[in-house]
Amino acid sequence: MPIEDRLYGLLKYYTPAPQWVKSAVGHAYSSLPASWRYGQAYRTFSEELALNDSVSIRRRWRDKLQTTLEWALHTVPAYQKHQNLIANLDDPLEVLERLPLLEKSAIKSEPSRFVSSALAGKAQLTTFTGGSTSQPMQIHLERFVSRSKDFAYNGAFDRIAGIGPSDVILALRGRSVASATKATGELWMFDPIKRYFHLSSDHLEPVYMPRYIDALRRWKPTFVHAFPSAIYPLARWLADHPAPEVTQRIRAIQLFSENVYDYQVDLLERVFRCPVLLDYGLSERTAKAVSRPRDKRYFFWPLYGHVELIDLAGQPVKEPGRTGELVTTAFDNRAMPLIRYRTGDLATLSGKPNEIFPGFLAVDRIEGRLQEFIVCRDSRLVSITTIGVAHLDALAFAKYMQFEQRTPGQVVLKVVSDTELDRRVVSRVEEAIEQKMQGGCSVHVVRVDAIQRTPRGKLPLIVQHIDIRRFLGSADICLHQEAAA
Repeated sequence: MPIEDRLYGLLKYYTPAPQWVKSAVGHAYSSLPASWRYGQAYRTFSEELALNDSVSIRRRWRDKLQTTLEWALHTVPAYQKHQNLIANLDDPLEVLERLPLLEKSAIKSEPSRFVSSALAGKAQLTTFTGGSTSQPMQIHLERFVSRSKDFAYNGAFDRIAGIGPSDVILALRGRSVASATKATGELWMFDPIKRYFHLSSDHLEPVYMPRYIDALRRWKPTFVHAFPSAIYPLARWLADHPAPEVTQRIRAIQLFSENVYDYQVDLLERVFRCPVLLDYGLSERTAKAVSRPRDKRYFFWPLYGHVELIDLAGQPVKEPGRTGELVTTAFDNRAMPLIRYRTGDLATLSGKPNEIFPGFLAVDRIEGRLQEFIVCRDSRLVSITTIGVAHLDALAFAKYMQFEQRTPGQVVLKVVSDTELDRRVVSRVEEAIEQKMQGGCSVHVVRVDAIQRTPRGKLPLIVQHIDIRRFLGSADICLHQEAAA
């Protein structure tokens, strides 16, 4: 059995421990062979990731889909009413298409119905989603399998970036640093297990940036793992206060967990002059996609989980440039195999061939979660991505921005600034955004002292209090118009 899952419960003690404890324990643990730490499942997933011919990948994908469906139909209460489909499993795609779409609300209301009755509780690992809609959801993973799978896939992504065993990685992924709570405490900590040099995500204000830069000079990271909203303030500081001895060392930046906006990527590429790679994943462990150097499309790993792109009628999106919702089916989680799970994330089908995984899904961009849209007074939805507010010169002074909406046709843009807002600047911003939304929404810009991050350190670009789903019919039209523009 892998050591990693056995020690998982001790992580809450390791993370806030003094640096000398982490250094001693972490170095000892990291010296253990990967097979001891992650077990047989890790080796199996690593072998799958090494498959490089489309025939073998397609055959393995079909076997995994068939195995997942058979297990769910036999052992998961929510799917047992569809047991008549077991006879058709020679064609797993046909069976999949006959199963209903799975809403998050169904899992939240009766989570036990989606847990396998054939896997003992001690073989399950309970976790929670990040709660991007302020409603975290309980998820059951398979102990000794699910986390080993993630380590294998994350390692593959690191190899795409070029990370080697001796590289130090700058990590800005929402981590709080215990010593940073003291007035003179360090704003960083080092985890030798992953070779992560963590900077505190709670001190991203300009006043702390010189201390960050001093620490970066000392630790000399060569790669970056970050939330976009966490690395962006550092990049802005470096754009105004160049530190080539820091930026020139960075060979690749990998962005995780949040939606990524073009203006963020543009700034990172300009400051660090290196590839920016994108990762898409879910706490539910149902799908994973990555971009590649020189190709910012998202390529879904076919053996991680099955991914569909569906329109409002639940039909496959087949026309390049069209937008649909990502619907996922989890592989390799017998504890809670989610089938046709609606992610709430929208993506645009790529028109270019998928040379990485021929025959499998690639998307030009992931538009964002359903919550990342503004509702106009005429019921249209406008994607935050298309507003491009951060490109406005008038907002160059802003440290952070966040939209908040409670009523269709009205939205507040909160701006964190060291100085009071110039009314003329505010008027230009409000007018520009209203024009971008074709007069469908009035905008009120307000200055605030701070914007609160989520418990996981993320900084959403919008806090949406409106139930978006009832507006999706209008949104589909709006998104297609934007794609054609």
